[in-house]
Amino acid sequence: MNHKEIVLEPMLYLVATPLGTARDITLRTLDVLASADILAAEDTRTLKKLMEIHGIALGDRPVIAYHDHNGERARPRILKALAAGQSVAYASEAGTPMIADPGYHLVREVQSAGFGVTSLPGPSAVITALTLGGLPTDIFTFAGFLPSTKSARRKVLKSFENAQGTLVFYESPKRISAMIKDAADVLGGAREGRICRELTKKFEEVIGGTLESLSDALTERSLKGEIVVLIGKGAAPELSRDTLVAELESLLKDMSLRDAADRLAEDTGIKRREIYQIGLELQKSS
Repeated sequence: MNHKEIVLEPMLYLVATPLGTARDITLRTLDVLASADILAAEDTRTLKKLMEIHGIALGDRPVIAYHDHNGERARPRILKALAAGQSVAYASEAGTPMIADPGYHLVREVQSAGFGVTSLPGPSAVITALTLGGLPTDIFTFAGFLPSTKSARRKVLKSFENAQGTLVFYESPKRISAMIKDAADVLGGAREGRICRELTKKFEEVIGGTLESLSDALTERSLKGEIVVLIGKGAAPELSRDTLVAELESLLKDMSLRDAADRLAEDTGIKRREIYQIGLELQKSS
């Protein structure tokens, strides 16, 4: 199928590409790939293959490789094209550009030079894993890849010990067993976890359980493919009534009872109604 070319403004277009299944692509992305004057990609072979699958002719348009190792050399060429009034489409290897992706410096320099940048929404491994994982998604923290060394990895995990919401990480199949074990040791083996691998591909799988049970399972099984790890929120430490009253009294010095109750309920997991009732009792006795 050949796609009709459209007229694009001279700017940088960030195009999200499928995680695996080639048909997980938007019509707008196909239009931009068919029409951009210059194409840039983290992996040019993957982009060319994707365009071939969708019947998009490359013609004599240049394709610029842009990745972590050649960014400083490639950016001037892209800026020169924009300065000449050409449109440039940048595609990450899989998923949305700028999410654990080398496009960060490119976007900053393009914007600093006064050129326009727009993003074409599409596939994202982070969002796909969250929708499949069955863990709370109202608050989440995406932290990319953890360090490869044990001590550094544990230090970073420790920094997320009291983080609100679900934690999201990318991980290598070679390190997933060590990463899950460290997470169980540092964050607590009773926390819920999900290992989401090969998302949208033939062997897509979501492995659930506690971090301890996942760690045990990985001693007998090796995983392959792209992996996203989800870790649930830890249980809030139980507070004595005296401690809760002291915290509430401190907050009431600077805010209303309603706001103080909201804050403490969020921080402790205790029902807002219970905290509010304690506050009313404090106000009556004062």
